[in-house]
Parts: sequence; structure tokens; C-alpha cells
Amino acid sequence: MNSRARAAALWVGICVLAVGGILPATASERGPAAPPAGLEEAVEQTVADGFPGVVAYARRGERESRTAAGLADTATGERARPDQRFRIASNTKSFVSTVLLQLEGEGRLSLDDSVDTWLPGVVRGNGNDGTAITVRQLLNHTSGIYDPTNEPEFFAPYLERHDWGHVYTPREVIARAVRHEPTGRAYSNTNYLLAGLVIEAVTQRSASSEIHRRILAPLGLKDTSLPVTDPRIHGPHLHGYDLEGHDVTRFSPSYDWTAGAMISTVADLARFHRALFAGTLLRPAQQRELLTTVQIPGEGPYGLGVKPRDVPCGPGPGGKVVRAWVTDGSGPGFISVSLTTADGGRQLVLAANVYDLGAELRKKPAFPHTDALGKAQTAVVCD
Repeated sequence: MNSRARAAALWVGICVLAVGGILPATASERGPAAPPAGLEEAVEQTVADGFPGVVAYARRGERESRTAAGLADTATGERARPDQRFRIASNTKSFVSTVLLQLEGEGRLSLDDSVDTWLPGVVRGNGNDGTAITVRQLLNHTSGIYDPTNEPEFFAPYLERHDWGHVYTPREVIARAVRHEPTGRAYSNTNYLLAGLVIEAVTQRSASSEIHRRILAPLGLKDTSLPVTDPRIHGPHLHGYDLEGHDVTRFSPSYDWTAGAMISTVADLARFHRALFAGTLLRPAQQRELLTTVQIPGEGPYGLGVKPRDVPCGPGPGGKVVRAWVTDGSGPGFISVSLTTADGGRQLVLAANVYDLGAELRKKPAFPHTDALGKAQTAVVCD
């Protein structure tokens, strides 16, 4: 399992003892409706447990609320606000899978097409064979293609030379991946770089423009974008930090591209996932494909850029559980999760601004541990 995916699952899925420095308590900002009981407390606890700032969106039925606590910028003292943008990392994958599923619904490709059909010769060598890997296998991480972003040396330009503007093209990352033998079924960001190139091969347009015209513009997601090399987050945004408090907001997202380079807000992510899981973006056959899961070692069940989660809402192993669909992401400076119940009635989107890539690559905790995130999940999902 990719360690950043594992960290993001930990962020929302478990309750652990809090560690890290305690920051002064800050007031929360309310949206148009009062947040569900317990959500504000959970957000403020997350700040107390070591995150400079936290932003959250919640929906129960038609009642929406937004809340924030802590700081967006520790240098200036600017407070966190729910409308601020942040890097969404692997939440990007659900946008990419949606575009490819739409293309299949239009008859322009099949998920059973081989990668070589659209990208001839790109996946070849050392046991990697693009003629034997399908587009579906890219989206559900069963291709076996290696992920070089798990290597410390991959990030040397950023972490050692502090060249935060360093650009990796998708094809450079893919070429690095196929120097390795297949890994077997495993979460790999390389899959979604290839998926982005497939979008471009099919449409003869950039992946960014296809995501914009098919998803962002129709849904009015004005605060969401897919930068290719721009190291900045434009407009109001959270600053991202490592565990030592260094600001790591500015860096080239090129290495992550369609695997994790998007920028958004909690409200935009919620609007996208409300539409996606309601079936308004995909035809019925493709909606079924989106939610068809396979087992990925270390990851659990995984669909096409989304994954199911059973939220416990009662005591003990026999207690009530609520099925939800989740995307999450973590990368330099930011960690986030978006959860939508299977019936579409409730949503929670959370983001916070610490993720230490260097610590992760050293196999150490990459963000402050807290049990508040499980509490936030329960506050929104459970009665």
C-alpha cells in the first residue's frame, strides 16, 4: 500500500492517542447552519493535537455547515477559514476515473482496452507489458506497475536540494517505474499518471481541460483546479507545513499530476462527490463500475478511484455501521478526506495543514496523531 494512502486512511479511520505540541485554542467559524453536535469540538481538538489549522464541511440532508479552527498561516497569524483552498492529493483520482468512465459511456474507449491501445510502447520492459494491462487495472490498482514516488531518492530535488520548483514530467515518472519489475497488485500513483495520458490520447485535449469542461464547469467548482507545474496555490488558501513547522506550500506538483496534483476546497469536494455518488455524472453501467471493488493488499476494497468504508455507529462489534464512500489524500503540507454515505444523505470533508513527506519516507509518522478525526466522522454520520 502506498504510505501516503495509508496515512490518509489512518487520518479518518482510527482513534489513537494524541501527540505533538498544543496550540492556543481558536474560535470556530460557522456556516449557514450550525455544525452537527460534536463536530466543532472535534475540529478544535485536532488543532490542540498539533495541526495549525483545520477546515471542515458537513451535510446532513439539505443542512450544510462549514467550520474551521486554528491558523491558515503561522507566520502572519491568519486564521483558517472554510473557504480556503488546499492541495487535495489523491482525492484527485476520483476526478480522473470519472472522466475515463464518462468517455467509456460515450463509446470512445473501453475500460477493457489495453494501455498499449492508447499509449503504444509506453509500458514495456522488465516484465511490464502494456498490451496485457487494461485501463480498468490502472484505475483499481491491479496493474502491478511500480510506484517510484515511494523512493526517498525520487524526492531528493525537493527535500535535499530544496529545489521546490523541480519538474518531473509524467512520462519521466512512468519511465522510472518500468525500470522495475511488476510489484503485483498494489496501490501505485503511476497508474493514474498513465490514466491521465490515456485521457489525453482519447480526447486530444489536456487532462486539465477535460476535467474542467466535464466536471468543474458544469458543477460550478470555481475553487478547484489541476495545475501542472505551477508551484503556487492561487487565491485564499491554507499554508502547508512539515512536522518542524517549515512552510512547504510552494512546490511543483508535476510529479503527482493526475495522481494527486489538484487544488480544491471542502465545499467544492463535497459538491463533486455529492453529484458523483448520486449518479448524476455517470451512466448507470459506469456508475456500477465506479463502485465495483477489488481487494488491494494493505488497502482493502478499492473501486475506481474511490473506496468503501463502514463507519461504526454503535458499541461493540455487533453495533450499527453505516456504509460510506471515501476518497482521501496526503502530500507535502496537507492531508484531507471526503466521505459520503452510500444513501447520499450525509457528507463530511476535512482538511488539515501538516504532512511531512520527509518523515514518511523515513518510515516515521508524517502528521500529529489525534483521535478527533474519528470523532468528527461519528458526529456527522451517526445519529
